[in-house]
Amino acid sequence: MFTGIIETLGTVTGLTKEGTNVRFDISSPITAQLKVDQSVSHNGVCLTVVAVEGNTYSVTAIDETLKKTNLKSWAIGKKINLERCMPANGRFDGHIVQGHVDQVGKVDGIAEQDGSWVFDFSFDTHTGNVTVEKGSITVNGTSLTCFNSKNGKFSVAIIPYTYEHTNFHELKVGDEVNLEFDIIGKYIQRIIRGYAD
Repeated sequence: MFTGIIETLGTVTGLTKEGTNVRFDISSPITAQLKVDQSVSHNGVCLTVVAVEGNTYSVTAIDETLKKTNLKSWAIGKKINLERCMPANGRFDGHIVQGHVDQVGKVDGIAEQDGSWVFDFSFDTHTGNVTVEKGSITVNGTSLTCFNSKNGKFSVAIIPYTYEHTNFHELKVGDEVNLEFDIIGKYIQRIIRGYAD
C-alpha cells in the first residue's frame, strides 16, 4: 500500500524483453535501501524488485501491466516517480493508493498560473471510472485533488515543490499518464453498477 507521496525520481537505464514481459533497470537515490521482493510504486504501478546491483535495481512488468499502463512507452533516460510502500507506523500524507493502475489518461492542457501549474486530463469513461470535485486521484503515482471534474475529464493544480520533485515537469500535452482512481469511489461504483455477468 502507498500514499501517493513521491519520494524521489528514478531513471530507466536498461530494458530487456523477456518473452512478453519487460525487465526494467532503474537507477535511483533509494536503490541502496531496496531489497529483492520489495514492492515499489513506479509512476503509480506497483512492481517487485527482482535484483539490486550498485545504484541500479531491476523490476519486471508482465504483458498485462504493459497493456494497461504507460510502461509500454518507457525508454532509456525516462524519469520515473518512485515511492516505497508505506511503513505500518507511518503517516498517511496522501490517500490510500494500491499501486494498481486502473487505466491511462491523456494530458490535454498545461497552464502556468503565477508559480503553480494547472494540468487538464482526459480518460476513457467506458471503464466506468469517475472523479468527483475535490476528490482524490493518483496521476503517475502522485496523490492529487481533482477539480473541474466532468465526465471523462478533470484538472489538478501542481505546486512548485511537486512540479520540481516529480516527473510533472517533463509532461507535455498529448502524453499518457497512469491513473488510479480513489478506492472508495470504485467500491461505490461497483455497488451501484453490480457485475455485468
